[in-house]
Amino acid sequence: MSDCCIFAGQGAQVPGMGRDFAEADAETMKLFDTANAVLGFDLKKVCFEGPAEELTKSNICQPAIFVTSYAAYLALQKRKSVPFACAAGLSLGEWGALCAAGVLDFDSTLKVLEARGRFMQEACELEPSGMIAIVGASPDQLAALCEKSGCTVANINSSAQQVLSGSKEAIASAAVVAKELGIKRALPLATAGAFHSRFMAPAREKLAPVLDGIEFKAPRFPVLSNITGKPHSSDPGEIRAMMLEQVTGTTNWAADVETAKSLGCDRFVEFGPGKVLSGLIKKIDPALTTLNVADIASLDATVAAL
Repeated sequence: MSDCCIFAGQGAQVPGMGRDFAEADAETMKLFDTANAVLGFDLKKVCFEGPAEELTKSNICQPAIFVTSYAAYLALQKRKSVPFACAAGLSLGEWGALCAAGVLDFDSTLKVLEARGRFMQEACELEPSGMIAIVGASPDQLAALCEKSGCTVANINSSAQQVLSGSKEAIASAAVVAKELGIKRALPLATAGAFHSRFMAPAREKLAPVLDGIEFKAPRFPVLSNITGKPHSSDPGEIRAMMLEQVTGTTNWAADVETAKSLGCDRFVEFGPGKVLSGLIKKIDPALTTLNVADIASLDATVAAL
């Protein structure tokens, strides 16, 4: 049995995340203190205490989920050293996967995600936009829905679930058109804007010089790209370019899972708050095993299962 480590994406945040890990382990507490020093604000307090409204802001949420997820990853490796065959993450989670594979160091990943979150939030405020989850659409129905509404595919979570991005008008149109096309479910999402679409072009432009100032290295083990669904190149420059493209490009989580399977992985360990990715994996292939590390209790259960 081979294992793939996976890292949670935006939306998984919850007040109190990471607190029990930090209170149980001085090194983990130091990780949160380092994050505070690098970022110049009290991320630790927001993670441990909230409020939820503050934690939802992209420039706070993205580094917060990363630090919590990485703390969970280190907590598992401290208890039981697991030789992961590959790593993946959803959107911001891909940065956690890259950090775990040694492509970026902890401080650099933090700086990138604070900037990425801030730039994405700014892009959201430039033009009203949003996202809508589509469940049970055939490829033809999905293509027709995009053509008629003006939306584009932001996330491919499984063959049965996709997320579309578009202007506020396009999202409203998609909800109506989906019903007309007989699509099972269309659910507008409470997001700040249209992530993974042309609406994020200003964020991509601002992020480019930030990434140029960050050292990227070859991964120690394969990290799967949201854009290609394949392992990242060993060329640091190509990884940098792909992660820039990820800001506006479609996130193909389903392809990442299929590639992990082709690499021999039949068990996935999710790091960070919640079990969103585990749920998506079960929809892609119910035969796959999923475990998660979100707190001490789930860490204990995962160590026992591995």
